[in-house]
Amino acid sequence: MKIKLLMACLLGFVSATAFAQKGELRNAQESYNSYTVSANPKVPVLMVKAVASLNEAKTAIDKASANDKTAALPLTFALKGAIYGALAFQDSVPATSAPLLTIAADAIKKARESDTKGENKKLIDEANNYVALYNSTLGVKQYQSGKYDLAYRSFDNYRQALPDDTSAIYYTALAASNAGNTDPKFYPFAITNYNTLLATKYSENAKIYKYLTTLYIITKDTASALKTIGEGVAKYPANSELRELEIRIGLQAGKEAEILGKIQAAIANDPKNKVLYYYEGLTYSRIADATDDKASKAKDDATKVSLTKTAFDNYVSGAENYKKALAIDPEYFDANLNLGYSLEKPAIDIYNTARNLPADKQKEYVALRLKADVQFDLALPYLQKAVALNSKSSDALNNLRNYYRGKYDTANAAANKAKADDLKKQIDAL
Repeated sequence: MKIKLLMACLLGFVSATAFAQKGELRNAQESYNSYTVSANPKVPVLMVKAVASLNEAKTAIDKASANDKTAALPLTFALKGAIYGALAFQDSVPATSAPLLTIAADAIKKARESDTKGENKKLIDEANNYVALYNSTLGVKQYQSGKYDLAYRSFDNYRQALPDDTSAIYYTALAASNAGNTDPKFYPFAITNYNTLLATKYSENAKIYKYLTTLYIITKDTASALKTIGEGVAKYPANSELRELEIRIGLQAGKEAEILGKIQAAIANDPKNKVLYYYEGLTYSRIADATDDKASKAKDDATKVSLTKTAFDNYVSGAENYKKALAIDPEYFDANLNLGYSLEKPAIDIYNTARNLPADKQKEYVALRLKADVQFDLALPYLQKAVALNSKSSDALNNLRNYYRGKYDTANAAANKAKADDLKKQIDAL
């Protein structure tokens, strides 16, 4: 009888101990639940209560985690991850919050591994959200203080916690892009994350195409830049910024013939955009320059004449588009500058042809100089306007100087030379 009574007492003790162990886990759960209900930074009284509940939850989960009977339970890991994640998020001091976050991350990992039935998924997700919020908040502070490399690491942790969160991907890419300005090793991280973002339904993906294209240009990957911007324009055909960027890159890559159709399509979509007319004019001007260069190297007269005419026609087409840009904005410096050049360049070619004539071709010489004068005078108003708009532009000053050097005006030859000399002094002083 005594033995049976002793065994009954022992069984009762074991049951009570197990109940106490389970009770700590229940206390942790209840205190954590109280925290989530009360936590409201806008209501100080509730926040005080919430913090107290969270500290009680920590005490309880630490006891449950230290006991062999409950230490390895999925619920214990999940609760520990949530509680320590919340503690880290509430702690504004990195030195003390970082260890809390490490404990939370480890508990979350173990919770996922042990919770094979998914019974604690909601709690694990909550815990994971605290880790994400912690890293997001830390990343914002670091980014705002210009510590872009640290911000990248924090945002990348945020992204790893919530891999499908488009904001996390964007912030990671943005921080890496800024960090790359001082340390180029970060550029590939930005490129990877922007590409990831483009595969989602992120609402600002039109801007992402622009950012990603710019990064490819910075890293000297012109092929990827053209491919990316082409995809962006195809997806967002009404976006003028993307179209303009595609045009600029095409021109920089020397693809004038290919880009011309894209420019014209962009103008059809946005007919009041002065920049697009300027780009079309610039494209024709570059084609004209390239053709003119070929003409100067041609070995037979027939080819030279044909190429010279083609160049002249393209200069005319360029001038027409610059005029369209100026019809929208008469103060547009680049359009004035390039229009003056497009009208002046054929005059310079005629002038040079005249100067290369033999001495016994005086009649032909005079005829060519007069012809050049007509073309020079067409350019003058725009040459002067460009200088008036930007007197520090060496291009504008040099173009106007060429006018006074090339003008066939015997009556004012001395005055024109003085003006050309004065412009040369201004250029040299820059």
